[in-house]
Amino acid sequence: MSARPADQSRPLPERPDTPCVAVCSTTFDDICRGCGRTVVEVAHWVSMSSEQKEAVWQRILSQGYPRRNT
Repeated sequence: MSARPADQSRPLPERPDTPCVAVCSTTFDDICRGCGRTVVEVAHWVSMSSEQKEAVWQRILSQGYPRRNT
């Protein structure tokens, strides 16, 4: 039996280690203007599971992140 739920049985896409683009700013809200992650997601990124990271990747990519030169 697989440890992953049936709807997540396909392999996760290849991604960089982090969505960070070194344009870090959360000056006016809790979302980084460079990568689109929340302050909490940035703080916990290293301890997140692959599935949790992929969920963040899916959200930020759908929102047009990561952004370079912003």
